Amino acid sequence: MNTSAKFGSYLLGLAVIFGGALGAGNAMGTAGPPPAADGHGAHGEPVTGRPSSVPSAGRHGAHDEPTGRPDPATAAHIPGGLQVSQDGYTLTPETTTITPGEATGFRFTVTGPDGRPVTGYQVQHDKKLHFIVVSRDLGLFRHLHPEEAGDGVWSVKLTLPAAGAYRAFADFAAEGGTGLTLGTDLHASGDYEPKALPAVARTANVDGYAVTLDGDLVPGASSKLTLKVSKDGHPVTDLQPYLGAYGHLVALRAGDLAYLHVHPDGAPGDGRTPAGPGITFYAEVPSRGDYRLFLDFQHNGTVRTAGFTVRAGELPAPATTSGPEPTATPSKPGSHGDHDH
Repeated sequence: MNTSAKFGSYLLGLAVIFGGALGAGNAMGTAGPPPAADGHGAHGEPVTGRPSSVPSAGRHGAHDEPTGRPDPATAAHIPGGLQVSQDGYTLTPETTTITPGEATGFRFTVTGPDGRPVTGYQVQHDKKLHFIVVSRDLGLFRHLHPEEAGDGVWSVKLTLPAAGAYRAFADFAAEGGTGLTLGTDLHASGDYEPKALPAVARTANVDGYAVTLDGDLVPGASSKLTLKVSKDGHPVTDLQPYLGAYGHLVALRAGDLAYLHVHPDGAPGDGRTPAGPGITFYAEVPSRGDYRLFLDFQHNGTVRTAGFTVRAGELPAPATTSGPEPTATPSKPGSHGDHDH
C-alpha cells in the first residue's frame, strides 16, 4: 500500500472512531419523557431521579447564543442537590461552619442568573422555599422552613447536635422558572466518627408510631411505595394535612446524597385520598444501591419523621426475542424510523 493509501485508511479509521464515540454519547444523553405528574411533587415537582429543572421559556436552546449556564440536556442527567450552582442559580450561605449543640441563626441567599439575590419565589406546598439538612452518614434529617429576612436573605434557626459533616439543600422554584434543588456542605467542628448507614428495614418506629413500607425501588422505573402508619397496633386513619399533603417523602442516595423528588398520590380534600393509614408515593431512582427515605407525617398536631434504608434492586433484564432478526423497514421521508414528525 502506498503512502497516500495508508494515510487515507488512517483518516477513515479516525472517522469511524469519532463517529462511534459521538453515537455513544448521543445514546447516553437521550432521556425518555418523565412520568406524568399529578401536580403534587414533593415540593411541586415530578420525580424522575433527574433534576427537576428543565429549560424555561426564553432560555437559549442548543442553537442559540451561549448563556454561560449548563446545557439543559446535560443537566437533565444530574440528580438534584449535588451542585451548589445550577442553571445560573447559586446557593450562598453566610457561613458553613456551625458550633455543635448551639442554636445558630443560619442565613443564606439564592442568587439568580443576573447575579442578584432572588426575591420572587413560587409557593410550593404552602412554602416558597423548603430547607433540608442531613448528616453525611444519613443518620440525622431536618426539614426546616426559613423565613425571609429581606433583600433575598433567608434565615432559620439551625442546631447541629454533634460534630460532623452535614449537607444542606434549598428546594425552590423562582418566579418564572422551574424547580431546583441546590446543595452545600456544612461542618460542625470537633472530633467525630461517621456512623454506618442504618440497616435495611421495612418498619420504622418513632414516638410510639410504627410506619411500615410496602414496595420496592426499581432503578430507572417509577416505583410505587406505600407507607402505612399505625399507633399501639391500630391503623391511623385521621392523619392531618402537612404542607398540603398527608405525607412528604424525601429520598437521598447513600454515598453522594443525591436528592430525589418523590410525589404523593392524591391530596387532602380531593375526594379520593384517605387520611391514612396508607400514604402512597411514586419515585424513580437512577441507579442501584442504598437510599434513605424520610417520611414526614402529622398526627395530633405534631409532625414526626420516619426513616428507612432501602436497597434499589437490579436493573430490569433486557428483552429477548427468538427467531430471525427482524428486517428493517425503510423510513418514510421526513420521519425517524417508525416515528413520523
